[in-house]
Amino acid sequence: MKFNILMLALLVFLYSCKKEEDPHAGHDIYYTCSMHPQVVSDKPGKCPICHMDLVPVEKKKNADPNEIILNDEQVKLGNIKTVALSDGSMADKLTLTGTLNFNQYQMQAVSSRVMGRVERLYYKNIGDFVPKGAPLVDIYSEELNNAKQEYLLALERRKLFVGNTSIDFDQLLQSSRNKLYLWGMSESQIKQLERSGKATPTTTVFSNAAGYITDLSIAEGDYLAEGGTIVNLADLSSLWAEAQVYSSQMALLQKDSKVTVYIPDLDNLKINGKVDFTNPEISASSRINLVRVSVPNKGNLLKPGMPVYVLVENKSRDGLSMPVDAVIRDGKSSTVWVKTAKNTFVNRMVETGLEYEDRIEITSGIKAGDEVVVSGAYLLNSEYIFKKGADPMAGHDMSTM
Repeated sequence: MKFNILMLALLVFLYSCKKEEDPHAGHDIYYTCSMHPQVVSDKPGKCPICHMDLVPVEKKKNADPNEIILNDEQVKLGNIKTVALSDGSMADKLTLTGTLNFNQYQMQAVSSRVMGRVERLYYKNIGDFVPKGAPLVDIYSEELNNAKQEYLLALERRKLFVGNTSIDFDQLLQSSRNKLYLWGMSESQIKQLERSGKATPTTTVFSNAAGYITDLSIAEGDYLAEGGTIVNLADLSSLWAEAQVYSSQMALLQKDSKVTVYIPDLDNLKINGKVDFTNPEISASSRINLVRVSVPNKGNLLKPGMPVYVLVENKSRDGLSMPVDAVIRDGKSSTVWVKTAKNTFVNRMVETGLEYEDRIEITSGIKAGDEVVVSGAYLLNSEYIFKKGADPMAGHDMSTM
């Protein structure tokens, strides 16, 4: 009896003297601080910085070099959120801001064909409408008046010497008439000159086009040089909606793109059109290109200078897409973080496609069903660099993309 009691006491003593064992003993783990992940230890203890208890993290065998493992506290503090990708329809739309401008194909300058002084100006306001054939100016020109006198003299001599001379007055008259044509006189003005037999000191210049005056740089009493512009006219039956587009968005502009122009100043009036022109040259400093859409101007409601919105739409297509902020781009390549296990994330290179509003298309690198990080991707990237001292992009083979 005494022997049994002695053995029991001995066992209790030995058990109490036995060193407390680590519950994680035998496991391939390390210890780190959830607040200061740079602190790493092979045994439990306290963080030398914040004095919090170190937490165990299990080492993963055959781990991917691009992989990073976080503890629950780090995931919570980093607001790491993931979403399982699925196939869907990617809307191919682009909204541009622009301005209405004159259609340059429907603008024309009316100029003087002879040098002279402006005696009368029929239209004096920019914005006035000039019908085709309307008088613009009365001009006094010594050269034109001399040409009129030559023509009248040839007419008179033909009557006097008809049949009594070898001079071909018909050819002489035709030459004089051609000179009057070249200097801007119309057929009706020349016939009037023939009927009256008198040359007026001034000659009226008529408009050869219809439109609204956009520029008027002369006044009564001014001198016009030969070829000098009298007025610039614009036909406002159609206008150009000109918008700026970044070079990265040019892929969205296609020949069959549906274009809608919205006029905010006219209660968002909607006008359908198509892309008529894209500037072949891109500004090297701004990387901006010019897109031009021709729009009809029924009732002349549209005015040059009005702001517009240009909506470009293409046929939607199926594919993978994710938030733009979830893709890390450095100008040469794009990567995303994919969740492969609990609190385990791996960096993968992807190829991107269309970008619309806050979504971007993923064409390769990941597949439907992958859980991608949509919140905290940049924090994961920074954590990887901090822990491993290298950019996660360094582990990718760029040549295979």
